[in-house]
Amino acid sequence: MDESAPDSLIPYDEIVQEALRAVVGRVLGQVETSGGELPGNHHFYITFKTHAPGVAIPTQLRERFPDEMTIVLQNKFWELTVTDSAFSVGLSFNQVPAKLVIPFSAITAFVDPAVDFGLQFQAAIPDMQPEPHENAENDSPEQGQGSNVGPGEDGSNVVTVDFGRKK
Repeated sequence: MDESAPDSLIPYDEIVQEALRAVVGRVLGQVETSGGELPGNHHFYITFKTHAPGVAIPTQLRERFPDEMTIVLQNKFWELTVTDSAFSVGLSFNQVPAKLVIPFSAITAFVDPAVDFGLQFQAAIPDMQPEPHENAENDSPEQGQGSNVGPGEDGSNVVTVDFGRKK
């Protein structure tokens, strides 16, 4: 039996990635529809590539997080707007308000620690290598808590999709 899988003419990995990113869009859309109110103890950690096409963040944040950034949607956020391809949200960083626009294709992780749910994605940006970066510190009552907790490190239910593309 041959151990190498044949090349697929159907881009399954891309289709699955797109479907899982749609889960993030649907969840954020429900929050938007409810007037920006998160139900119960739900809150979200969203990690994204800061230089991905379509990402719009203040210059100082892009300089501070040259590769990836994690934001927290919990208590202090406003003007959440969700489209088919992206979302925008207002957050404050060190008491300075900022508007962020994040395409779903730029998201690399989505975690809801309240229910141990997480999704990890392959970066949708070709040839980008991760660089060391600081954890995001957008203002929240739990600032500093959970900033070192990644998906899966606490036994959460994390779906990781990695089909290991042939180059």
